[in-house]
Amino acid sequence: MIAAALPVQRPPDARLLVIDGDGAIADAPRSSLAHFLRPGDLVIANDAATLPASLHGVHPASGAPIELRLAGRSSFARDDLRFSAVVFGAGDWRTRTEDRPPPPPLALGDRLALGPLAATVDGLLGHERLIVVKFEGDADSVWAGIAWHGRPIQYAYLDRALALWDVWTPIAALPIAFEPPSAGFALDWRFLAALRGRGVKFASITLAAGISSTGDPALDARLPFDEPYRIPATTASAIRRKKKRGGRIVAVGTTVVRALEHSAGRSGEGLADQRIGPDTRLRVVDAVLSGTHEPQESHHQLLRAFQSDDVLARAGAALEVLRYRTHEFGDSVLIFSGPTVGYEPMSANPNSSRGVSHKSLRRSDALGESVSNKLSSAP
Repeated sequence: MIAAALPVQRPPDARLLVIDGDGAIADAPRSSLAHFLRPGDLVIANDAATLPASLHGVHPASGAPIELRLAGRSSFARDDLRFSAVVFGAGDWRTRTEDRPPPPPLALGDRLALGPLAATVDGLLGHERLIVVKFEGDADSVWAGIAWHGRPIQYAYLDRALALWDVWTPIAALPIAFEPPSAGFALDWRFLAALRGRGVKFASITLAAGISSTGDPALDARLPFDEPYRIPATTASAIRRKKKRGGRIVAVGTTVVRALEHSAGRSGEGLADQRIGPDTRLRVVDAVLSGTHEPQESHHQLLRAFQSDDVLARAGAALEVLRYRTHEFGDSVLIFSGPTVGYEPMSANPNSSRGVSHKSLRRSDALGESVSNKLSSAP
């Protein structure tokens, strides 16, 4: 796959790899997303806005420069000023996280000077880069300081510094996420109108999406961190109605899957602390729209709850052969779980009545053969 270096949320050539419940795979324009849904489906997206969660400053005890990346909170409470955070030494996003130096040794009670903000190390979480920080001052001053001094978290594959508007989805509301719920970049008013025209409903939840990478394999293995969420009563009610009538629940992003499965679709607030993977029995969500992910990433582990490793391996090979773009501004995959019921599978007719032309990746054609060759040559 190719790293998406431009911070463009909805490029006109964005692509969509669709995996139906029978494991059939097709390549289509992402603009055709609504055509793969059916009347009675419910699409649910994460409406969290993204905080400028990268804070540069100094560790006064050593005089060393640091970058503090806010990574988690335990609640939505405005006066909760304790965060888990990943700390780097000197440098910024232009250096790969894997190559960033560690922070100076940090101890409980150490002060951190972060522009207009002051914080204290309030906990050590078993890794030199992972701590709990508590900001000093009243909530108004702290949130204003984060807004003024912070920058969006970003990574070295991007070709320019991000502005806050680059990482807010079109439905962004409460600023609570630490990185964008980027599957929602695919949304726009044209897509929502297409959903309505097809008899597909739309709803939202809020989850404080955490960070996607720390640059350290041992720490990355602990991702995702715990994430607070809120399920509105209207969304929970819509889920119940759709499930009762046989509609499918389509999650826009892995964060939505995590919130809905932790809550079992019930309304209220909670803290998603579970891991979703191949042994997870999905109770609420029937399909997920996601970005493209490498097998070692935590997001990919969640996708294993929807399809077998064999199907995901074929999909991964297709992403490579078709040169899909990856990371938050990349292309998308739409993955359905379980056998398809009530509609013609893509494998039966690659130009079916869904109203969109797509390329079905069958072993009998040249593209399908390229995918098969990619798989057979893999170590």
